[in-house]
Amino acid sequence: MRILAIDTALEACSACVLDAGQSLPIARESLTMQRGHAEALLPLVERVMSGVEGGFTSLDRIAVTIGPGSFTGLRVGISAARAIGLAAKAPVVGVSTLSALLAPLVASGDRRLLAAAIDARHGGVYFQAVAPGGRTVVAPAHMAVRDAVRYLGSGAVISGSGGPIVAAEAMQVGIDVMLADAEPAPEIAWVARLGLAADPAGALPKPLYLRAPDARPQDGARIARR
Repeated sequence: MRILAIDTALEACSACVLDAGQSLPIARESLTMQRGHAEALLPLVERVMSGVEGGFTSLDRIAVTIGPGSFTGLRVGISAARAIGLAAKAPVVGVSTLSALLAPLVASGDRRLLAAAIDARHGGVYFQAVAPGGRTVVAPAHMAVRDAVRYLGSGAVISGSGGPIVAAEAMQVGIDVMLADAEPAPEIAWVARLGLAADPAGALPKPLYLRAPDARPQDGARIARR
């Protein structure tokens, strides 16, 4: 099985093609960026696919990160994945951004609590924690940094852009936290691997929003209807 993986959820625009059973992608590209995903994604996918024999018709599945992440970035990636899946007649699966950050920690076999945290700003993080082997301890949620620290017990390994924030808070209360990395986005090859393992019937390509948008209607400026 061959999969195209796409990620525009956070501060990167990435794509790769991976064959099941292979450790390395056939082709991949990743650009770090805070905005501009809509303009960058399709040319990037074209460049990646240009190095794949058989092109889009060789794809058996499409995977895309569904959040948590940027509202705009999620819409860009999911829309593109659905369009490519429709054209290639291939199913599209959604992969949680937090799961993609946790996957390499689980694969490492580390026996400590494993966590992923994405900086949600304003003193909050998107957070998920799993026990060794991948059993969920804390389901994906948006919470205050201090609340995330309470879930760490006596210590943990943590990855993601929110890792340093959680670690700094944990150190103040004497909890030992090891930072795995603080990359701005998950490694795209792990998005592909999780996409290969996903069930298309359940892993739907729809946004995973863990909090309401920052922008809200200005009710006071509305004109009353007659």
